Parts: sequence; C-alpha cells; structure tokens
Amino acid sequence: MELTISKMRHHRVMMCVLTAFNVSALAAAINLVLVLDPEDRISVRRGAVLTALGLVYFVSLFELINVAALLTGAGARWRRRHRLSCGDVLDISNKLVSAVQAAFSCVTGAVVCAWSCTRDLMRTSHFMSEAYAWFGAAYFFYDIWSMYMVYVHMTTNSEYFRSKLRRASKPDALSAGDGAPAPRRPSFLAYCRHEPVILMHHLFIGGFGFLVIVHLRGGLGDCVFGFVYLMELSTPFVSLRGVLSRLRLKRSRAYVLNGLAMLLAFLLCRVLALPYACLLYARAAGLSYADALRSLPAGCKLSIGALLLPQLYWFYLMSAGAVKVLRAREPPTSAEPAAGDADKRS
Repeated sequence: MELTISKMRHHRVMMCVLTAFNVSALAAAINLVLVLDPEDRISVRRGAVLTALGLVYFVSLFELINVAALLTGAGARWRRRHRLSCGDVLDISNKLVSAVQAAFSCVTGAVVCAWSCTRDLMRTSHFMSEAYAWFGAAYFFYDIWSMYMVYVHMTTNSEYFRSKLRRASKPDALSAGDGAPAPRRPSFLAYCRHEPVILMHHLFIGGFGFLVIVHLRGGLGDCVFGFVYLMELSTPFVSLRGVLSRLRLKRSRAYVLNGLAMLLAFLLCRVLALPYACLLYARAAGLSYADALRSLPAGCKLSIGALLLPQLYWFYLMSAGAVKVLRAREPPTSAEPAAGDADKRS
C-alpha cells in the first residue's frame, strides 16, 4: 500500500515538473518576441534561444502526455478500455503534439497574412514568420526522435512482433509464439532505413525551409510564407484520424466527419492556397495571372511546383479513400435485402 502511494506521488511530481517545463518554455518564447515591433527581424542569438525553448516545449509536451497515459490510474483505465499497448500510447502522443504544432503554425500564418498581405505584398514582413521558423524548426528534429521511440515500442511489442512473424512465415511454422526469437531494440539507423521519406521530409522542412524563411529570402516580404504556414490547417484532422484509428473507432461517425473536414481543410489550405497567393501577387503587380506566373524567377516556380504537385497527388488519394469509406457506409439497395430474405427462406 505504501509503495503504491509512493509511486503515485512520484508520478504526480513528474507531471508537475514536466508541466512546469512546458509552460515555462512557451511563456519564455512568447515573452522573447512580444517586445518586438511588427517588422523587426529576429537576430541569430534570439533565434537560437527560441529553438532551444521549442525543443524543451515539444519534448516536455510529448513526455507529459505519455506520463499521464502510462503512469496514472485514469490513464490505465483508458488504456484498458481501448486495449492500447505502450506503442499505441506513444503514437497517440506523437499525433497530439503534431496537432499542437500545426495549431501554432496556423496562428503564425494567420498573423503574417493579416499583416503582410494587406500592405506591400512584396516587401512587408512580420516578425512572427521568422520567430516561428526558429521555434518550429525544433519540432521537426524532436519529431524524428519521437517517431523513433514509437517505432521502437511498436516493433518490440510482443503481440506486434509475433503478428509480423506469422505474416512472414508459413501458418504451421509458428505456434503461439513458441520458439520465436525475442524482439531486439532496433537501432536508429534501422529506423532511418524503414522511414527514409518522412526522415528526408523533416530534414528538408526543418533545414532548408528554415533557411529560406530566415535567410535566403533576403529583403522580400513574407505574405507567401504566411500561406505556407496555413498549409498545416489539415494536420490536426490528419492527427485525429490516426488517433481514432488507434482507438479502433474507424467505423464511428466521428471518424467519417473528421475525414470530410480533413478533406475540406486540405483542399483549401494545401491545394488552393498557393494559387491564391499567386493571384494576390498578380493583382499587386498589375499583371494577368498567366503573365504573373511567367514573371516569377525560375527558382520560385520550381519551389511552387515542388510544394503543389505532392499536395495534388495526396488530395487525389484522400478523395479516393473518402469515396470508398462513404460507399462502404451506404445502406444496401432494395434488391439486396430481398435476395437475403430469399436465402433465409431457402
């Protein structure tokens, strides 16, 4: 009894410490930029501090959710109700932190668009675009570590490991896991080989994307970057879909409604946002839409194409998946029940 009470106290202390780190990091980051004028630039020193605070914030948030779900009584009851493994919990935590980061990105994008796109579109900037580039860059490097932890716990989970062995072997080659080798902790290099695309995506966004916003754009304004930040609007819906899937709620109405909202957000903020930004540029330059596109530098055209083409492909896949889900939920036609009744009578 005393040991249980001691553990509960220890877990409460852990949650209090993590909450303190989390709130303090966010408060310090906000305080660091509130003193700036809207068109101030972020110095390297201030930016480095924002990156460090961002790393503390995202790591502490991930760990706080894990402690609440894995080491508390309420978390244990929630895991039993949904039959969640440790890997499932870590994956849900990862997706929740991703949704929080996306919310920050959308707030940044809204502020930048409201300030820069309504003034001199080509020259006006707001400090939020650079400030969040420094703070948010930490998320992509945290997320590589976070996804690796999810991968480790999923691949070393006994049920997950045995199911993979059964799929890879003949049905009679393995019985109830007897003789199965014990799962070993995969190395980080093994994870990199398993998820090369997402790894390169995070390194590209956290590295090259950060350099473009902070340094390579020179004296140009950041209206377009505001729309790029707003592309994250669909991410909370994507994360919620993953969470509902982990909770085995794929057949629920919430899963379908969230999928439709995700599709709409993806269309508005990932497919149509960049063409709309080009329309604003055409109006500001006094050119037709086609002439405005032709007047863009080659590097800018390539960047827009590299951003837009994957969005079109993903939107096609998501639309096809949504149609498939909606068809699966359609009630049977009048002919089908009749056939079923005939089978029962026979």
